Amino acid sequence: MEQLTTIIQGCINKQPRCQKLLYEQYYGYAFKIVFRYIYRYENAKDVVNDGFVKVFTRFDKFSCEESEDQEKMLMGWIRKIMVNTAIDELRRKNMIPEIGGIPEEVWEVPDVGQSAEQKLYYKELIVLVKELPPSYQVVFNMYVIDGFSHQEIADKLNISIGTSKSNLAKARAYLQKKLNTDIPEIDVCSS
Repeated sequence: MEQLTTIIQGCINKQPRCQKLLYEQYYGYAFKIVFRYIYRYENAKDVVNDGFVKVFTRFDKFSCEESEDQEKMLMGWIRKIMVNTAIDELRRKNMIPEIGGIPEEVWEVPDVGQSAEQKLYYKELIVLVKELPPSYQVVFNMYVIDGFSHQEIADKLNISIGTSKSNLAKARAYLQKKLNTDIPEIDVCSS
């Protein structure tokens, strides 16, 4: 806890050593957030780096007292910046999704605190979400995974609240259908 407080204070004071430590500690976390929106590995790396530039230039706006929730607050703040940076990149490209396979090195980016089972579920979810149409992908990511409200999604993407809700419903229906056809039913009641 003391080390995180020291790193945060160093980042506020723009100390390169502390910035490097924070970058190395949270790069994997940030990359996985961005990769839900930007599917090309090289482009996602660029967006993560852009996001960290924003983190370091705006660190004076991050405030949290030393507490047991300090890391959660920091991760939430980083997540918000990374999501917004990815959305800005999508908007800049007129929300045209990245096309291409998901390279295996993406799954090798370390993210502290994830079990092997969580990594497997995450990988499967991202592969399924990638199959959604672009507008469904973005709304699904923002609402379900990143916790934005429909109003926030509408404001950020310049769409109506109804469009956001419709895109989410269609994305969920597609994913449920895909999950039901890809995963065979297990009858636990039969003898």
